Amino acid sequence: MATQIVMDHTGDGRHFFDQTDPEGLARAERRFRKLTGQGFTAATRTPSGDLNIVRTFDPTADELFYPRLVGG
Repeated sequence: MATQIVMDHTGDGRHFFDQTDPEGLARAERRFRKLTGQGFTAATRTPSGDLNIVRTFDPTADELFYPRLVGG
């Protein structure tokens, strides 16, 4: 089971999906495209704990989504 963690102003939301379920996989990919299209940065953690930016959906990765930073 893979997880997409979405960080926003309310904290974080977790979306779990089974990579072998076509419907769940399609929802996860749509979520990836929607969030990155809205300016969220998608990243995965390396085994050492560092973040690695990702630009394409990987159904086997646990992904973190960070909102665009806004200055002011």
